Amino acid sequence: MELYRELLIEILRWEEMEVTFPQIEDSLADIVNLKSVQALQKIRDIVRDDRLEDDECFMQIEEVVCTLEALGSDGGLRHDG
Repeated sequence: MELYRELLIEILRWEEMEVTFPQIEDSLADIVNLKSVQALQKIRDIVRDDRLEDDECFMQIEEVVCTLEALGSDGGLRHDG
């Protein structure tokens, strides 16, 4: 649920804030779901990339963290950003 909240905050950050959100035509749940699927697809593609050697796994993890950060989440305390 925390990831859902982080994604929602990031989406709403760029919207004109009123009692309602007039610029959003789709439901917020639909928008968060779409962004979540897009992020999961990107993470899946990163993990499936078998062109990388084992010593490049760190870079795969870094790409996953950057994907989360781009959505408004973060890498936690272990990511020095």
